[in-house]
Amino acid sequence: MRWISGSMAMTLAACTPVTQDSSAAPPPDTAKADVLDSISNLVDDEIPEQLDWRQNFPTWYAPVTPYRIIGSGKTGIYYVGTEGLGIYFIPTSAGHILIDGGMPGEGQYVADAIRKLGFDPKDIKILLNSHAHLDHSGGLAELKALTGAHMIASEGDRSALEGGFYLGSEDDTAMNAPPVKVDRTIADGETLTLGDVTLTAHITPGHSRGCTSWTMPVEQGDKTYQALFFCSATVAANRLVGPPQYDGIVDDYRKTFSRTRDWRPDIFLTNHPEFADMPTKRERQKAGDPLAFVDRTGFPAMMAKLEQAFEAALQKQTLKYNAIMQ
Repeated sequence: MRWISGSMAMTLAACTPVTQDSSAAPPPDTAKADVLDSISNLVDDEIPEQLDWRQNFPTWYAPVTPYRIIGSGKTGIYYVGTEGLGIYFIPTSAGHILIDGGMPGEGQYVADAIRKLGFDPKDIKILLNSHAHLDHSGGLAELKALTGAHMIASEGDRSALEGGFYLGSEDDTAMNAPPVKVDRTIADGETLTLGDVTLTAHITPGHSRGCTSWTMPVEQGDKTYQALFFCSATVAANRLVGPPQYDGIVDDYRKTFSRTRDWRPDIFLTNHPEFADMPTKRERQKAGDPLAFVDRTGFPAMMAKLEQAFEAALQKQTLKYNAIMQ
C-alpha cells in the first residue's frame, strides 16, 4: 500500500457516472451532485499498488456511440470517448488528429469508434495529449502502434509520457501508463496545422506540469465558432505542499486561473465530459438542436468553481502538513 495526498479513489470518484448514449440504467440521485464542489472534499487515503480501475470506475470503460459535436459535412469535431472519458477526433483534408487516448487498453476501442464514423484510424497523422495521467494518456502507445501517427506533447509532460509515470508519484505503480515516445514537443502559443485545420496550444499547468489546452475554429453552416479543449484544473491526486507534486505547482495553478479568467469559448470540451455537462448537451442535440454544444457561459462558471476548490484544497493540505510537522 502506498500513501498519496488526496486519495486517487476519492478524487477520481468525483467524476460521477453519467449517461450519454449508453443504454445503462440512469445513475442514482447522488450522482447528480455537483462534481466540481466535490473536488474540495478530498481526503487522504491509501490505494493498492494494483488498483482495479474497471471495477472502481466503470464509466471510464462504458461504450458510447461516437457522434459529431459540431461541424458540416464530414468536418468538425467528433466524440470517440467512453461514458466517462472524453476523447476527440478531428478529421482534416490531409489526415486526422486525435486528442487523448483514454485508459490503458482502450486504443482499439477508440480506433473502432473512428471506423464507426466512416473514417480509417490509419489516416490519423497526429496524436495529442491533454495531460500525462493514465486516464487520458493510457491508450496513446497502443494508438500510436495502430496508426503510425506522430505523438506531439508539451515539454512539461514529456518525461511522464515517455516514462509512463505520474510525475511526483513515480513509485505509485497503480498510476502508471504504457510509455509512449514523444516525436515532437510544442510550446505555449504554437500553432499546429494539418490540412484545413489549425489548432493553437495553450499551456495551462497545475493539474500536470505540462497540461495543454487547445483551441480551434470550427464551422457549422455559415458561422465560425471557437472551440476549446480544456486540459484540467482540478487538484485531483496532486500534493500541493509537503512536498509538492512538482516544484512550482501552486504558482502554476494560479497562473492558469488568472490566464483563463477572460476566456469565453463558444464551445468548451473536457476530458471528463460531465465537467462540461456534455451528456445534457448531447441529449439536446439528439432532440434536434444543432448548436446544443454552444455554451459561452459554461467555461467561466466551471473555472470559478475550480479555483475555489483549489484554494480550499490548498488550505486543507497546508493545515494537515503543518499539524504533522508540529
